[in-house]
Amino acid sequence: QVDWSRFVAVNGATAHPHYEPDGTTYNMGNSYGRHGKAGHQQPWLVGCLAACYCSQEDSLRKLQCMSENYIIFIEQPIKLNLWQIITSKLRGKTILDGISWEPQYNTYFHVVNKHTGEVLPGQWCSKPFATFHQINAFEDGGCVVLDLCCQDDGTSLATYRLQNLRKSGEGLDQVYGSIARAFPRRFVLPLNVDSETPVGKNLNPLPYTLARAVKDADGKVWCTHENLHPEGFEKVGGLEFPQINYSGYNGRRYRYFYGCGFGHLVGDSLIKVDVETKNFKIWQEDGSYPSEPVFVPVPDATAEDSGVILSVVVSPTENRSAFLLVLDAETFRELGRAEVPMQMPYGFHGIFTSH
Repeated sequence: QVDWSRFVAVNGATAHPHYEPDGTTYNMGNSYGRHGKAGHQQPWLVGCLAACYCSQEDSLRKLQCMSENYIIFIEQPIKLNLWQIITSKLRGKTILDGISWEPQYNTYFHVVNKHTGEVLPGQWCSKPFATFHQINAFEDGGCVVLDLCCQDDGTSLATYRLQNLRKSGEGLDQVYGSIARAFPRRFVLPLNVDSETPVGKNLNPLPYTLARAVKDADGKVWCTHENLHPEGFEKVGGLEFPQINYSGYNGRRYRYFYGCGFGHLVGDSLIKVDVETKNFKIWQEDGSYPSEPVFVPVPDATAEDSGVILSVVVSPTENRSAFLLVLDAETFRELGRAEVPMQMPYGFHGIFTSH
């Protein structure tokens, strides 16, 4: 157990740390001070904790993704008004009142060398989108391939106000109908871009993805995503809380990921997606709301999807027990469930430990 506050003074950290096989942990922390924008820019190594800080442009929220050699920060147009957040309790407001979606700004990708802390000089950008969860990132053909769950409208956070969650029936349906859905998308960031790189040409050399990356006259590389789902996928209501075979394929080219389908305000199905064929499998049960899936591999397995999916399933139905669902990760068929004689709250971001 490591107490971060003894080594690094941060006001907050993300809920999505990354891990190396040797136990090294990477995370992004925020430090808010008088000078704001120009924060820590050098990497620090503290025991088994490696924290890399990049400048915070006007306190825009960022997401950390990791490939074998790079950390990617996504600067999206979700702005934090620190004064409103700090004084929210005194003013009788919520923290959410200090968070705003500003789609007049584009989304930017910042690539950092994981080993040296150097920020690569390229400028990669996209039309504005919001993302809260990474699927995976890997390197291929001089590019970083980045897979994310994205939505085109970042106002969805406001939907989860308490007064909305207390609604039921038609009122709750109206709330759900008003929010943007998140869907899996792939971006390609070509790393070897310089003054000699041609303008207006698609710089993506990878034959297995339709994502585009085009340099403009200003030197910026504009990235257009490829959908990682088939047509008609919208019927499941969107996908969030993605998980992969992390121990075997994080930072590497992979084929499968698992997530929660959002046909409701909270996840109401589990989904397995094949990123090569874009086919998907689904588990769903009326009145059941599964948590974020957790992949547990079979020891010494050679197949990527050889393992089980664990998910805690809850229900608002009175006197109905919560249960731990176990699915075969390959076939997505139920192997069993362990019921708990009690009701539990809906949860996410769980982990499996063998200890």
